[in-house]
Amino acid sequence: MHKPLAITMGDPGGIGPEIVLKCFLKSLETNHSREVMKEAFVVGDLPHLERARLSLGESAGLLQLKRIQSIDEIFEDGFIEVRSDGRRSVPVLEVVDKETKKAQETDLTLGAGETAPISRISAFAGHIAAKNIFWGARAALRSEVAALVTAPINKQSLALAGVEFAGHTEMLQFVSAEHIGVSLSQMPVRMMLASPELRVVLVSIHLSLRSAIEQVTVHNIVQTLKITHESLSKVLGRAPRIAVAGLNPHSGEGGLMGQEELEIIGPAIHNAKSIDPGMRVSGPFAPDTVFMQARTGSYDVVIAMYHDQGLIPIKYMGLDQGVNVTLGLPLIRTSPDHGTAFEIAGRGVADPSSMWAAVELARAFLN
Repeated sequence: MHKPLAITMGDPGGIGPEIVLKCFLKSLETNHSREVMKEAFVVGDLPHLERARLSLGESAGLLQLKRIQSIDEIFEDGFIEVRSDGRRSVPVLEVVDKETKKAQETDLTLGAGETAPISRISAFAGHIAAKNIFWGARAALRSEVAALVTAPINKQSLALAGVEFAGHTEMLQFVSAEHIGVSLSQMPVRMMLASPELRVVLVSIHLSLRSAIEQVTVHNIVQTLKITHESLSKVLGRAPRIAVAGLNPHSGEGGLMGQEELEIIGPAIHNAKSIDPGMRVSGPFAPDTVFMQARTGSYDVVIAMYHDQGLIPIKYMGLDQGVNVTLGLPLIRTSPDHGTAFEIAGRGVADPSSMWAAVELARAFLN
């Protein structure tokens, strides 16, 4: 029996539930799309997913949500195939915990028994998103699911729910370290953003710019190079061609605009290549040109020194195909490269392309 693919529905007040269901709709289109979603299920809850299903208009009737109690039911009840009437059953595994009812009762934005509000920050929504992520991650770590694809969450809703982590990456790092029995420092992870034209891996993630610059160290860069090399070698079947962006304008211009390239980034590249001579890494290059060089095929991936340095170029090229991948974890996790889009949530108009790309890339990591 194959292991299924787990998809978390994300923040119930955002577009996550909608784009997840649209991926199941897409599975009705071609043999390829059917294979992509063949053994997938949703980690979520029926009321919010049903609300999203009804927003799909005429397409709503093509999907039937069906609660499952265990992963095995996906195979037993034939969820992996399109039904004879042309409809698709969507298996939904609801995570039950004793805190959910309490979170609902104490969220002052809700009435009794209400679902999380659409297009608004909500502690209840944050709790639901977090419990589903934790369940999916632990199932993947126990090898019960093949990979984890996560729909967008809202960091403010997480904070209102009392979640101690800034986002998916930090949550998954914590759960993975806990599972293996190591400290967080022994479970280094990196965020990779990937599109058909460009891949970017970040040295630091959700930090202020001042704090992110402090994280530009020889150790952190070497660690980033190692994780990137090992992860992409598995996908590409060869050593990836890695370009390293500088921190300063024009990559420091030989020290005229900063010393980090000479004192930190350059030595880190040298150290990484000394540790693993098979690593194909070059730089540091001027940040304003290196992404274009990678886009035209000179490199397979760019190492960016901080969050916005890497995300601005890849998001400028479009969010419809961008995928977020967490590298360095003992599980496969991908996610669409956009947020909860509160401004259009509940209207049935969200574009599922990035979510679909995330599912396809998760499949690619499994091959």
